[in-house]
Amino acid sequence: MTNSTNMFEPISFSLWHNNPAEFAKALGDSFRETGFAVVKDHPISQEIIDNNLTATKAFFAMSDAQKKGYFEKDGGGQRGYTPFGTENAKGAAQSDLKEFWHTGRRLEDYSGAMKETPSVQEVEGFDQATYSMYEAMDGFGRQLLKAIAIYLELDQDWFENTVNVGNSILRLLHYPPQKSPPPEGTVRAGAHEDINVITLLLGAEEAGLQALHRSGKWLSVNPPKGALVINCGDMLQRLTAGLLPSTTHRVLNPSAERAKFPRYSTPFFLHFNNEFLIKPMDSCIEQGGQAEPAITAGDYLMERLVEIGLVKEKS
Repeated sequence: MTNSTNMFEPISFSLWHNNPAEFAKALGDSFRETGFAVVKDHPISQEIIDNNLTATKAFFAMSDAQKKGYFEKDGGGQRGYTPFGTENAKGAAQSDLKEFWHTGRRLEDYSGAMKETPSVQEVEGFDQATYSMYEAMDGFGRQLLKAIAIYLELDQDWFENTVNVGNSILRLLHYPPQKSPPPEGTVRAGAHEDINVITLLLGAEEAGLQALHRSGKWLSVNPPKGALVINCGDMLQRLTAGLLPSTTHRVLNPSAERAKFPRYSTPFFLHFNNEFLIKPMDSCIEQGGQAEPAITAGDYLMERLVEIGLVKEKS
């Protein structure tokens, strides 16, 4: 069952400057109810957003041969290009109907074992446009973590040294036009949860994002122009013993009249530092949370990359 709802009432980020506690409560309450929140009046400049979208469209307009020059088969999809039909939702038999690009943290600022993001020569200004977006999303995400810390009754800077050198990723997503009906059982992005701490998503030009409410209803998430969708990932769910849930979500195939249009979106997956040990907070367990075993962020990421088909399990 699907449903459009005002459950995702936008929260103005201006409230953070005027009343941090009130903003933190609005954000945290939305997360606790749905795992999602919509934030308007965010600080990311329209110029950065526009430059990134222009670069995104130019990259995906290149030939398959050109794009595949940036694909590293054994790279787990963590940097550069991942071709159409490679990734699947956990447990899904069908691959998602999408292709994407990943920009990661520059290596001098990163604590893990990853290669540098490839430099795209064919699109003028691509590297600068995408990394400017990376830095803007990373900075805003860390501001939102201050509000989450307040909501969890922690010092507002509690998260700062847990994510400052993590494997956070900017994803440029392209869902190509569907010129003929897609194969039965496929969707643009199958029902899944995000691996990371929080995800920041710039609203797509085309609709289709839905979140599964605990009532069992699929709720359409249609942010107003200029707003960001924020959702909890599995790492935050584990840390809070489920108090802030990582909600299942999906991207449906378009209606017949919209199928000829591509869909672009730009999620930013904010990750803990690789060595950070994710263990449930006692305060969250005391509120009825369910503890899961402790695991480092790096180990958890690799475990999940195998499940979604980006890393092949060693035999």
